Amino acid sequence: MSAGTYTPKPGAAPVGRMIAAQAALETRMMLRNGEQLLLTVIIPSLLLVLFSTVDIVDTGSGEAVDFLAPGVLALAVMSTAFTGQAIATGFERRYGVLKRLGASPLPRWALMAAKTVSVLVTEVLQITLLTVIALALGWSPHGNPLSVLLLLLLGTAAFSGLGLLMAGTLKAEATLAAANLVFLLLLVGGGVVVPLEKFPDAARAALELLPISALSEGLRDVLRGGAPMPWGPAGILAVWAVLGLGAAARFFRWE
Repeated sequence: MSAGTYTPKPGAAPVGRMIAAQAALETRMMLRNGEQLLLTVIIPSLLLVLFSTVDIVDTGSGEAVDFLAPGVLALAVMSTAFTGQAIATGFERRYGVLKRLGASPLPRWALMAAKTVSVLVTEVLQITLLTVIALALGWSPHGNPLSVLLLLLLGTAAFSGLGLLMAGTLKAEATLAAANLVFLLLLVGGGVVVPLEKFPDAARAALELLPISALSEGLRDVLRGGAPMPWGPAGILAVWAVLGLGAAARFFRWE
């Protein structure tokens, strides 16, 4: 070996490899966290089984699981992309993890890309599990899978933007409280297990503009009714995604 050469060659790894490694780490940390598992897996699964097998809420004509499954899928997306990501990122910011990662060879945009990949991987696992449970309960989904995929991606973008905005602007303890409170409120008022038709007209008009309502109703239109791409709910999700991600990019603080 000639003088002045080193093996392996020092320097940062390719960005793609760094993103993949960080995404794998983020996913492992998320799946090992008990609170994260409660939000992302246990609560959606229990809601799906409980409300599908026990006549608690009138979901209209047809099998209860046909109404509930799309809403629970929307809840799973929100629990991972918004609630779980907001809490985890908020505490990473508090403990200085983001500051140190921001000073590493991993670019800040690549760190956010890795977090996004981690969210998507977790959602795939969630949706697979919930789909298996729903099918076992007698679910009969319809519609175009591409429409479902587009709605899920738009919902992920919308909730990710809102989660990162909250984590990057509030203190970690405030993020923890606010994210869990929002999760509970949207669970009740977002069309997940309670049909929006049960609310007064004025309240319903406002609730339909929420991202969880748009995602729940959009998925329900496709998977329950076999409708084509529901552009109304998709448009609402797109607006939330643009506003949330834009605000997060503008106001996110790394320290």
